[in-house]
Amino acid sequence: MKDKVVIALKNALSELKFPLNNVIIQNTKHPKHGDFSTNIAMILAGKLKKTPNYIANLIIKKLLYLNSNKLFIDIFKAGPGFINFKLNKELFHNEIIDILKTSSDFGKSKFGSGKSANVEFVSANPTGPLTVGHGRGAMIGDTIANILEWNGYKVHREYYFNNAGRQMRVLGESVYQRYLEACGQQTNFNEDYYQGEYIKNIANTIKIESGELLTKSKDINYFKNKAEEFIFENIKQSLAKLGLIFDNFYNEQDLYNTGKIQEILDSLEKNKLLYHKDNAIWFKGSEIGRDVDKVLVKNTGEPTYRLPDMAYHKTKFDRGFDLCIDVFGADHIDTYPDVLAVIDNIGYNSEQIKVLIHQFVTIMKDNEQVKMSTRKANFVTLDELIEEVGPDVVRYFFIMRGMSTHLNFDLNLAKDQSDNNPVFYLQYAHARMVNIISRAEEFGNLINLNADLSLLEKDEEQQLINQLLQFPDLIIKSCHLLEPQNIVNYLQELASKFHKYYAHHKVISDDRNLTEARLILIKALQIGLRNGLAIIGISAPNKM
Repeated sequence: MKDKVVIALKNALSELKFPLNNVIIQNTKHPKHGDFSTNIAMILAGKLKKTPNYIANLIIKKLLYLNSNKLFIDIFKAGPGFINFKLNKELFHNEIIDILKTSSDFGKSKFGSGKSANVEFVSANPTGPLTVGHGRGAMIGDTIANILEWNGYKVHREYYFNNAGRQMRVLGESVYQRYLEACGQQTNFNEDYYQGEYIKNIANTIKIESGELLTKSKDINYFKNKAEEFIFENIKQSLAKLGLIFDNFYNEQDLYNTGKIQEILDSLEKNKLLYHKDNAIWFKGSEIGRDVDKVLVKNTGEPTYRLPDMAYHKTKFDRGFDLCIDVFGADHIDTYPDVLAVIDNIGYNSEQIKVLIHQFVTIMKDNEQVKMSTRKANFVTLDELIEEVGPDVVRYFFIMRGMSTHLNFDLNLAKDQSDNNPVFYLQYAHARMVNIISRAEEFGNLINLNADLSLLEKDEEQQLINQLLQFPDLIIKSCHLLEPQNIVNYLQELASKFHKYYAHHKVISDDRNLTEARLILIKALQIGLRNGLAIIGISAPNKM
């Protein structure tokens, strides 16, 4: 509908020989203001040296003259020069019927058709169970992957992890020391080791499998590998509880084994962006727009984390992805610009990479913060959170705020099973819609696609229709903005309008024609709400 208005407006501007740029159409907030509005007259005022009212009058006159297809039933000025449009309601009614016909495809677009996208998220190293800190990135990443799929992209969900380096050696040593304890030997388990109960569980598993044969072993890699295997199985199970299935788990060690690390060093050397200092290899970031130079290989010969990240991102281009999305926590904010700078320098286009940074999570209970530390094992695991509040609530709460803002996860609200909990508010709206349709069928009122939708005359009905028809535009917009919160806000507004409407208007009544019309509206709303919940990965129950 919005596209049709834009086309009509551009035709009018063309006839008037006015500039065609910056044609913006917005939805109005209330039916009395029409369906759409534009500020084009104010934008053109400065260029044409005329008042907005004068220009608006010319545009309105031309639009009415060209209105041969009966798109508009009224066009009028508002405020300091806005042009508001009231459209032929029959066009809206046709759109509502189309929602019922397209059903589960309502809202899908072909914006990304023929393109592929790699979405990297979670990417927690296998040093312990997933915590609530990892949960936010998991939910943001998976929802964005869903948004891309709804826009026609072929999406590849990827989990990258570091199974090399100091923290993995510390993990192996931690398990080894706990293994010695399990075998009755004295150990020196210092505070630098991983403290969690899961370390003891891994050690006990090794003892069951190998007995005490490994007490004299100096092969920490064995304990590291067993720990990685055990922890990763736990991570995959945690993700599966939230409906997250990855297409690929890419590990850092493969970058060394396949020579990808060396390829980056060779490319930077060729471009004269490396130098040696203090027995370390430095990246000349200052020569290509970065503030300072950075160490890529330490004097011990061990790469810093930037170097594998550079090599890993190069593989994304080599694998042919049209779009690469990285979902990172705030601790990556200083790292990724170096990676993007190198990607550009070695011949790729970093604009194909979209880096999304989300802020940290604070778990609140009884208005007090629950402290967390992975190394000290003083944390709430993602599994514990899922068990306490359920997967739907976990998914919703992690995306209900903009990712650039800090998130307070209120356990008390999350466990509340009343309308105060926004998840139950949405799900109850869907269940109520399904129940209305079921009750209508019991009374012999079936969905009739030939119903007279002109009977939907109430302002609340027009607001519901307008809100619902914004859904496809929202999905495309969300693909550009990559911000799941926008979908959450939309669904809350849709549910709120529905609950208020239902409180004041009977859907099933003695007036069969009106009942049929309202059932069409309720069914369309149910489809829109269900599809929106599917995108954010939350169930749409038929009963509550």
